[in-house]
Amino acid sequence: MNTHVYSRQSILNDRHRALGTQFEASWNDMPIPQNYAADPYVETETVRNNAGLFDVSALRLIDVSGPDSLAALNAMLTSDIARIKPGQSSISNIVDDEGSLIDDVLVYCDGPNAYRISHGGGALEDVLPAFAEGRNVQFRKDNDTHILSLQGPKALEILAPHTPMNLADLRYFEHQRTTLFGRDVSIARGGYSAERGYEVFCKAADAVFLWDQILEAGKPFGATAVSWSCLDIVRVEGALLFFPFDMPEGDTTPWEAGVDWSVDLSKPAFRGKQALERRRAEVRTAQAGIEIDHHEAVEPGAKIFKDGREIGVVNSTTYSRHLMRSLALVHIAPEFKSFGTEVEVRGDGGSFKARVVKTPFYDPLRLRTHPLEERAPR
Repeated sequence: MNTHVYSRQSILNDRHRALGTQFEASWNDMPIPQNYAADPYVETETVRNNAGLFDVSALRLIDVSGPDSLAALNAMLTSDIARIKPGQSSISNIVDDEGSLIDDVLVYCDGPNAYRISHGGGALEDVLPAFAEGRNVQFRKDNDTHILSLQGPKALEILAPHTPMNLADLRYFEHQRTTLFGRDVSIARGGYSAERGYEVFCKAADAVFLWDQILEAGKPFGATAVSWSCLDIVRVEGALLFFPFDMPEGDTTPWEAGVDWSVDLSKPAFRGKQALERRRAEVRTAQAGIEIDHHEAVEPGAKIFKDGREIGVVNSTTYSRHLMRSLALVHIAPEFKSFGTEVEVRGDGGSFKARVVKTPFYDPLRLRTHPLEERAPR
C-alpha cells in the first residue's frame, strides 16, 4: 500500500476518481490520473479528432516579480527573456556550471517585471535563491493555480463562445487574462499534444466548476476528459521531449537534446555559458526518432545497435494506433542520425529492426499547432 503523504493535491481528485483512476502515478509530489476507465488509445482518437481535457495542475508554477526580474531570469536561463513581450511565452532551459541540462521551463511574460515560470521535475526551485541574491526580485511558489488543458481540433469551437476575448486571434505561445464561463482565468495557446489547444489557468476554487463547464460545453463536439497515459501517447507522437526522461545521461547538453534553439550565446553572461560554448564542439549523442518493426511499444532504456556496436538508447516510447507504428524518441551516436539509417533495438521483449525517421512522427510540418496563416510575424 502506498502510504506516501503528498504535499500537493489537485482539487479535481474527486472528478478523476469518478472517471476510474486509482492515481497509479504521481509527479512533482502530486497524484495524477495516469489512467481512467477508458482505453487511452480511444482517448487519443478523441484528442486527434475532437478535443480532450487534461488536468495538468501537477506542473509547478513560480511567480516572478520585482525590478530585477528580467536580469535574474536572463542570468539563469539559456534564452534571451527580453525578447518575450507581455502576453507571450517561450520555452527555455536551465543548465548547471558545466552546461548540463537541469530543468526545462516555460516562461510567461504578464507585463513589465511580471513573469510566471511553469516547470516540471527539474532543479529550478533549488537554484532560485542563488539568482535572487543581490537582486530586487521575488520568486513565489504558486500551489493554488490549477491548469486545465483542452487539446484538439475542436478546442477553439468549444471555448470561444464562453469567453469575451477573441480566442481565435490568440497565437501559439500567447496568453491573455480574461474570463471563462464568468470566472477569472488566464488562457494560453499551447499544450503537449501536437494539436491546437488551450491551457486555462484558474484558481483552485474555480477549477471544479470550470472542469464541469468545459466538459458540458464540449459534449456536442465529442470532447471528454483524458488521462496522462493519453498524454504520453500524443506527446511522443508529436516528438515533444519530457525532462528528464529524454535526457537520461544526467549531463546532457542542449546541443545533445536537440534544443539548441533555446540557447542564445549572444546574450551576456548567464549560468553555464562558457561551458556551453566549449561543449558545443563535444557533442556525444544526437536527439532522433525511430520507427520500430514491432506491434507494441518497446520499453525505455532498450539499447540501439548498428552492426553489433551499441550506438544509443531508447528514451520515450509509445505504440501509435493512429500511425500504426511503434515509435521511440532516442539518443543515438551523431554519425547515425541520418534519416533512413537502419538500426537494431534490443530490449526485454526481443530484438527488432528499426530506422531513423523524421520527427515529429505525427503532423511532421506542425501544421496543427502552427497553421501557415499564423507563421508571419505580427
